[in-house]
Amino acid sequence: MNFDQNVDLARIRRLFGTAPAGAEAPPGVSIIIPVNAQGDLENVLHVIDDIARYEGRHSLEMLLVVNNFEEGQPPAEAVAQYRDLGLRVVAVPSVRRRGEAIGFSARVLGICEASSEQVLLFDADCRIPDATGLIDWYMEQLDQGADCAYTHVAYYDYEPAWDLRLHFALHHLARWVKRVLMRIPTTRGSNYAVRRTPMLEFYDAGLLADEMNTGPAFKRAGRRVAYSGASRLRVYTSGRMFKRGLLRKLPYYKYRFLYNLRVLPGGPGVRERSGREKDPVRRYTDNRPHR
Repeated sequence: MNFDQNVDLARIRRLFGTAPAGAEAPPGVSIIIPVNAQGDLENVLHVIDDIARYEGRHSLEMLLVVNNFEEGQPPAEAVAQYRDLGLRVVAVPSVRRRGEAIGFSARVLGICEASSEQVLLFDADCRIPDATGLIDWYMEQLDQGADCAYTHVAYYDYEPAWDLRLHFALHHLARWVKRVLMRIPTTRGSNYAVRRTPMLEFYDAGLLADEMNTGPAFKRAGRRVAYSGASRLRVYTSGRMFKRGLLRKLPYYKYRFLYNLRVLPGGPGVRERSGREKDPVRRYTDNRPHR
């Protein structure tokens, strides 16, 4: 999948920087994106520009959680640019919390600051081909009683090699098995929606440690979780972190399998079982993360 690499800042400013005259009600949708200051300060403008093409009836706010920078040294130029475009920014040197995925901790911080009850969550390196269709579908599901919803995620920005394609195929197969055969919602951080109040209730109760166990936690609590695999609602996430070599991925497959066993059962104490406090600080060279 090829995407336009040009960013229309004027389009972003028109959507997010100009409030309707007399608008005092909270926005209909809060969109939250964590931004790793080490590698995604420019990447995030692409997905924001995708979202700025939205032509639906819902009002939007964009909230960026900028993190992973030295104490007292925020990326001031980027933050100023975001705010000039009409985006809300929360800048925190580190969002790490014991037992939680780093991106998940950043998303929760954004959810706490969100103005709307309806919250959409994406990653800074995502691309969204049809923002209008996706956002309106999410709002329809939440309006009809779902408390959590998600759509299919595919990959872009990776070397077109057979072993990487096989890796992605195995990834999608595993998600299909969990979702269809095991009836386990396969929410992931790069693309899902939640209702703010129950999300924070489950988080405060210690039931959440990662996006992976967010959908299952909602389902376990009797909340409706919606899914669509429609191609027009697909979100693409960067495959830039994946390197060639299936044998090199064997330790990763083992880790993911054991991580599923620890985290998917959820319940109190999931953060103590996750082991996410061992996650390294991710660094980037030429927009490629070290792993």
